[in-house]
Amino acid sequence: MTTEERLGTYRGRRGFDRTGEPSGRAAAAAGERPRFVVQIHDARRMHFDFRLQVDDVLKSWSVPRGPSAGPGDRRLAVPTEDHPLEYEDFEGVIPRGEYGGGTVIVWDRGTYEPLTHDRRGRPVDFAAALERGHATFRLHGTKLHGEYTLTRFRGGPDEAEAWLLVRKGSARAAGRGTPDPRRARSVRTGRTLAQVAADGAGG
Repeated sequence: MTTEERLGTYRGRRGFDRTGEPSGRAAAAAGERPRFVVQIHDARRMHFDFRLQVDDVLKSWSVPRGPSAGPGDRRLAVPTEDHPLEYEDFEGVIPRGEYGGGTVIVWDRGTYEPLTHDRRGRPVDFAAALERGHATFRLHGTKLHGEYTLTRFRGGPDEAEAWLLVRKGSARAAGRGTPDPRRARSVRTGRTLAQVAADGAGG
């Protein structure tokens, strides 16, 4: 599947002359390690968007309670459409009436290490691991650090697909819990949701 095909749903839902979101047509810089970003999205329902770079797109999940720093703490993660790599930097206001209308801040971002192995200890391609429904990875962010898993637990013709995002490790390795999203600050600009909203579509 080409990048154009992967981003078809994303582009079909948006009017880029109105939302300020990236269209995904610009070439994104490649790094040594794949990227991740966590955005707080004050839309119809407040939630966190968790995105992992897989090949040429950001695979995305809506995480209502946000990723946890507490080992074993399960968080529901509902898959959404693939986003362009440039979306890692998006912060601003999507106008009311547009798809996903609301305010977005970049709560955390960084790189990640794929850690999934088969029973013989051989590395498994990360895209293949996600396709099979279980992927392990280590985050290297400004706020989030450590090993996580994404596991698909429901899916089929009569049920919406859903995943669990779980922090692995010991209690000693735990960081601070998920913040109050309305008080959280952007790792990119230091602004809160309210400040971004007051600034309009700037970012």
